[in-house]
Amino acid sequence: MAVKRLTLFHTNDIHSCFEHWAQVVAHIKNQRDENTLYFDLGDHADRSNPVTEASIGQGNTRLLNEAQVDYVTIGNNEGITFAKEQLEHLYDEAAFPVVLANLFEQNGRRPDWVRPTALHRLDNGLTVGLIGVTAPFTTFYQQLGWRIAPPKPVLKEQLVALRQEADIVILLSHLGLFRDEEIAAEFEEIDVIIGAHTHHVLPAGKRVVGTLIAQAGKFGAYLGQVQIEYDTESQQVVESEATLVDISKSPEDERTKTLLADMKAETERLLAEQVAVLPERLPVDWQARTKGTQFLCDALTEWCDQELGMMHAGVLLEALEAGVITKGDIHRVCPHPINPCVVELTGRQLEETVKRAFTKELRQLELKGFGFRGKVLGQMIFTGIEVDVTAESVHSITILGEKLRADQIYSIATLDMYTFGHLLPAVADSATKRYFMPEFLRDILAWKLSQQWGNA
Repeated sequence: MAVKRLTLFHTNDIHSCFEHWAQVVAHIKNQRDENTLYFDLGDHADRSNPVTEASIGQGNTRLLNEAQVDYVTIGNNEGITFAKEQLEHLYDEAAFPVVLANLFEQNGRRPDWVRPTALHRLDNGLTVGLIGVTAPFTTFYQQLGWRIAPPKPVLKEQLVALRQEADIVILLSHLGLFRDEEIAAEFEEIDVIIGAHTHHVLPAGKRVVGTLIAQAGKFGAYLGQVQIEYDTESQQVVESEATLVDISKSPEDERTKTLLADMKAETERLLAEQVAVLPERLPVDWQARTKGTQFLCDALTEWCDQELGMMHAGVLLEALEAGVITKGDIHRVCPHPINPCVVELTGRQLEETVKRAFTKELRQLELKGFGFRGKVLGQMIFTGIEVDVTAESVHSITILGEKLRADQIYSIATLDMYTFGHLLPAVADSATKRYFMPEFLRDILAWKLSQQWGNA
């Protein structure tokens, strides 16, 4: 048996958390050889980080260049938190290809900055075939001017030719572990799936049928590593093993440390731009209605051209102090990549939502994900809606001065994070949702502050 070996390093869901990044880079640089490949699986960029916000993601590309990444695919944070033009230029200076098979222009053509597949020939003679796919958040991509395709038909179309040309086929996936498991069971052509999106920590990977699935958690706490042995006589993978490297005690890459320091200094300069001069403090309390949270809820409602609005107080992390307010201040107090949206609810659904909002469970919820980057959700703040509540008991709900009517349809400005998952089921189940993109909640805050006190 003539065996050739290949090492893969992989990162996923860094989310612009750079605490361990210089250590990750040092380990890769120190351990790689001519038969090593390094992949990033997306959500490297997260606009809740000031460096990513100020550089419109270009800083993340510079960091990946310095890490000498070989190939990347994108996650939803790259795909749907940047405006279309911003994403089109995110990789202008990239020293690596972006492998992504299921993103298209609205006319059906693939963007110039992606390739659906790639073939990489190693020094040992092995040819590695790569295909990349990302989570199809259809509505969001459409609203931004893209077309995102379901991954399975694209894989079916691309894998036949790729398998014929490659010794080893690797899927770069930002679909999440559960979708990766489905794909592993359905597509025997794939030898290894390097995954992301669901932040699973898989210390030894996971094997489904004959396919190895690897994923390395989030934030760079671990570096993923896969070892593959390929038998040239039988022309197949005979061994594959996934491990996670805890790099917390690894040395740091000095060039990366310097780059991060330079980028931080540039970020501070860019975000020092003045937005407004507040005549008084706008206080914030996560468990009460304050001037600060009411100001933002009213601004959200106005921006969406509605009479009714609702959002949690926890989306404002701090008070805004009297005096000069900069872009950096606004980003600090409202870092979330959350978009405004409008939903239609019946009075019955709205009542269900309000009652759930006032439960201790939701007010104290330390939410992770859905774009929320705060501590706890806190109290629900309303515009145009009055709620008579004692402790967790809602006694009455008034809409624009009139008693709520169960069968009436109400149009409400709110946050896109409520339309996902389990937070507010009635909102998630609403048949009518309209998203405002690419503006974030902090853009609404900046707009209203500038409008009211920009010339102070």
